[in-house]
Amino acid sequence: MKTGSCLGAVVIGSLFLSVCQQAAAQGDSASRVGENDLSGVVRSANGPEAGVWVIAETGDLPTKFTKIVVTDDRGRYLIPELPKANYSVWVRGYGLVDSPKVRAAPGKVLDLTAVVAPSAAAAAEYYPPIYWYSMLKVPAKSDFPAGPVKTQPEWVNQIKTSGCMSCHALGTKGTRTMPKDFAQFKSSAEAWGRRITSGQAMTQMTTALGRLDPLRALALWGDWTDRVAAGELPFARPERPQGIERNIVLTLWDWSTPTDYMHDLISTDRRKPTVNANGKIYGATEESTDYFPVLDPSTHTAGRIKHPVRDPKTPSSKSAPMASSPYWGPEPIWDSQTSIHNQMMDERGRVWATARVRPPANPDYCRKGGDHPSAKVFPLESANRHLSMYDPASGKFTLISTCFPTHHLIFAEDANSTLWASNGVTGPGAVGWLNRRMFEETGDEVRSQGWTPFILDTNGNGRRDEWVEPNQPVDPTKDKRVQVSLYSINVNPIDGSVWGTSMGFPGHVVRVAPGPDPTHTAITEIYEPPFPGYGPRGGDIGRDGVFWASLASGHLGKFDRSKCKGPLNGPNATGKHCPEGWTLYRFPGPQFRDVQDDGSVEASYYTWVDWFDAFGLGKNVPIASGNMSDAYFALVDGKWVTLRVPYPMGFYAKWSEGRIDDPSGGWKGRSLWATYSTRTVFHNEGGKENRPRVVKFQLRPDPLAR
Repeated sequence: MKTGSCLGAVVIGSLFLSVCQQAAAQGDSASRVGENDLSGVVRSANGPEAGVWVIAETGDLPTKFTKIVVTDDRGRYLIPELPKANYSVWVRGYGLVDSPKVRAAPGKVLDLTAVVAPSAAAAAEYYPPIYWYSMLKVPAKSDFPAGPVKTQPEWVNQIKTSGCMSCHALGTKGTRTMPKDFAQFKSSAEAWGRRITSGQAMTQMTTALGRLDPLRALALWGDWTDRVAAGELPFARPERPQGIERNIVLTLWDWSTPTDYMHDLISTDRRKPTVNANGKIYGATEESTDYFPVLDPSTHTAGRIKHPVRDPKTPSSKSAPMASSPYWGPEPIWDSQTSIHNQMMDERGRVWATARVRPPANPDYCRKGGDHPSAKVFPLESANRHLSMYDPASGKFTLISTCFPTHHLIFAEDANSTLWASNGVTGPGAVGWLNRRMFEETGDEVRSQGWTPFILDTNGNGRRDEWVEPNQPVDPTKDKRVQVSLYSINVNPIDGSVWGTSMGFPGHVVRVAPGPDPTHTAITEIYEPPFPGYGPRGGDIGRDGVFWASLASGHLGKFDRSKCKGPLNGPNATGKHCPEGWTLYRFPGPQFRDVQDDGSVEASYYTWVDWFDAFGLGKNVPIASGNMSDAYFALVDGKWVTLRVPYPMGFYAKWSEGRIDDPSGGWKGRSLWATYSTRTVFHNEGGKENRPRVVKFQLRPDPLAR
């Protein structure tokens, strides 16, 4: 149809105008599409569909490959830079059900027909887990204390990232429905009691339950799944992507195996994100396997490398207590001696990891009576995880036995490239480090490591002195040791102080000033989030010195130490002394109906700060994992930008990783990387055939940019 004909159609009537609009949209798509693109318009019976996802997936490449974009306000889409292959293409969106899959190849204009959901129930099947989990009933404030739990907020803390949702999201299809194998139980509460003993995470799940009033908790979860089975639907609904959220391009690759799971991935040096540009991605498989995955995104090839141990007697997850799994049966599916938890890349592209290399019992030099300088100050009897380094250039591993347990790790920007390590949810009350320069020059792992307890300067004299123990009252003439345990760990680029989160209720943000000899000079400060905030888990610090933490209360917590008005040390500086340093930002999504306190059901696992604008939203932008929302949440100028992964449903990340492949390459040279980190990949869309996936997020200038 020629332009002149369309102009004339305006006079004739609205029917012809509609035809002309469709033709114009097709013309836009045709003019934009390149030989490696797919482009078109998405329409349903309601007309053009804005803010819905177009998904293209292929199995023709060495590993499964998927690319996802969002339609603009006129229903137009453009999927850029597809590798040559045959693709299945379909539409997904809130208020819709999946459209029939269409076969297509790049270089085509492909208009798609979206399918409006025939019912509210059909539409809700595509909602993120948070909308289903918000239906869970929570005991009223008047019901507390309940068992060991004193208050309602403490209960909420436990049923979120401080307990039940630290390994997977509740509210997925696999958790809001009960396996058929459990149909013989008299009640759903009884079935839930059996459910949490399934598989090799049994001990962790039953321990988390034990921190609640177990019978009441099981009854509430049973009531929840019963109501879902009876047809009750979420009381809130998700919104479609808006504004800049429609500019996101997602690329996904399968890696690892259906029985493995990831904790994290690494792609570059946090301190210099141009390291390993366009290079391979490495995964951390924790308790599932010693074979960690490697993805080459340039060739779409996934492989695996076996991480060794020093001692064949190193324990394995294969022997963990378990009951039969309704998915995998009575045989254990995990077999990991190394328990690779977290990785960091150095300036040479080498991959450092917190990994188990030997049995937990420490050598004598670490323990009471040991001759290590740190052991003389604070002896350590055991360490359940240590350090390792993999050099891709040589293919060789270096295994490092540490006296201190490790969990997350981070490089400092100092002359020694000091590698600091946290010790997890619970620990001995110490933070450890490796002097990397000394280790690489001497190979002496004993001299190159150290650790220190957490000592508050409660006498306020500016130095570390003799201290009282955690169970003793503050002595105005002495300092005080506190029993905290760093979960996350970060180094402030401004002053070299070490920061992290200490989990619990209400939990703390912890700052450690190492001093010239950390074993003897390190001074600790702790800061408690003010209510309604509580339950920090993962946190990170910006290059501006501002600390950000994911809170179980359903907030992102911002802590700016420079805003503290009172003394930072002294007898009253024991956690509650700087509420003015905190700002709380409520995460998107609904709150539990029975909870009136401010917050969201969102149970964010970790927050990562984009130091160098690797993604494109700006420097020092905090990006929090939306573990109940199939998403990340970026806070930009005080407003949320949701980075949603709609397929396969169940995206659950524990870490973020920004890499700059080409500083002058515009949006194509910058990206955010993640992996599906749920322990129960088989709970996600696709079931037992699922593999963990790598996700690359890119932010283009508009929804049709190529």
